[in-house]
Amino acid sequence: MADVLHALHALLRVCCCARPEDLPVIAHQLAVDLQVSELILYLVDYDQTTIMPHLRSGVDRAPLPIDTTLAGRVFATGQPHDGSADTRDADGQQLHRLWLPLIHGAERLGVVELLGTAPATDQQRSDYELAVGWLAQIVATCRTYGDALEQTRRRQPMQLAAEIIWNQLPALTFHTTDVAVSAVLEPCYDVGGDAFDYAVNGDILHVGIFDSVGHGISASALTALVVNAYRNARRCGLDLADTYRSIDKWVHDQYPDKFCTAVLCELHLPTGTYRKISAGHPGELLLRDGKLVKELLTPTALPLGLGHLDDPIPAIAEESLQPGDRILLYTDGVTEARTEAGEYFGTDRLRDFVNNALTDRLHAAETMRRLVHAILAHQNGDLQDDASAALVEWRPQPSRS
Repeated sequence: MADVLHALHALLRVCCCARPEDLPVIAHQLAVDLQVSELILYLVDYDQTTIMPHLRSGVDRAPLPIDTTLAGRVFATGQPHDGSADTRDADGQQLHRLWLPLIHGAERLGVVELLGTAPATDQQRSDYELAVGWLAQIVATCRTYGDALEQTRRRQPMQLAAEIIWNQLPALTFHTTDVAVSAVLEPCYDVGGDAFDYAVNGDILHVGIFDSVGHGISASALTALVVNAYRNARRCGLDLADTYRSIDKWVHDQYPDKFCTAVLCELHLPTGTYRKISAGHPGELLLRDGKLVKELLTPTALPLGLGHLDDPIPAIAEESLQPGDRILLYTDGVTEARTEAGEYFGTDRLRDFVNNALTDRLHAAETMRRLVHAILAHQNGDLQDDASAALVEWRPQPSRS
């Protein structure tokens, strides 16, 4: 324990002035302090198909596919795993490899490759997990201070419309003891009109999913306005109906010839009461015990930007959830993804995919990662429209339910 505490003290001393480009050197120094041969960072790419090495000078590693490698399995499951090493240290000693997940809260950042001269004991593995956990906090903290991590994660140039959208989004995955949220967005390098947002305030989880009309810069600019108007209304303490009306007003004022479909919802965490406004958006799927219970009511209001044409007080639908229930929110780009022959992905295929994921006991983040890849595969990797989805799981503690 003394060695790991010394390593953590050294790590915390350097992190206060660290740049993203310094992280490989910091990781190597952490390896020295932990008395192992090497510690290498891998970051997940935007597609969530590959983990990309973030390397210091003189170290060579190749990108690793998530679905066919041991390192990818560690990323997908969040569980450490030993693997044989095909390398030796400077003294010719055979090295042993340990893969560890790199996780910040619930957000999967990537994995860490740790090389040592002997297999890790249980105590050593526990120490390494603690150190890598702190390293993940530093990665998450300093990633916005420079562009090095972003450049590592990108396997192709990102279009400006997509850059605008990604800079609006929260982390793809978040959880508390009571609830989990996980979302995906495609095509990640060229998305324009889709986005999502969430926040937990007291006993309420707020979630919104948005799909603006159009493509490119104009659509992403409208979506950026919608997301920030949503946050502004929420932070001003507006209720659900007034939040809808506020966003609707801003869209109409700034983009009078455009609109955005959306689901704005609130989940009361102590009771599982789910309230929502569906602004011209596809209905969410309610999943329980590995089965689709129903598609929730839609729409309850006109799309954002068109609400002024109708009753100014939007209808709010309400549903009582049971512990363990999941709600899948999605944009029409998910179900309307189609093959060259015109076969839609459809609600039935979406339902079957999620049911199979629940049967396989995949956690929310991995369910969503595989879902978006199934949609891409259905369209042979070429989406005709943005496709985004968010999965909300209510899992109250016994004292709350």
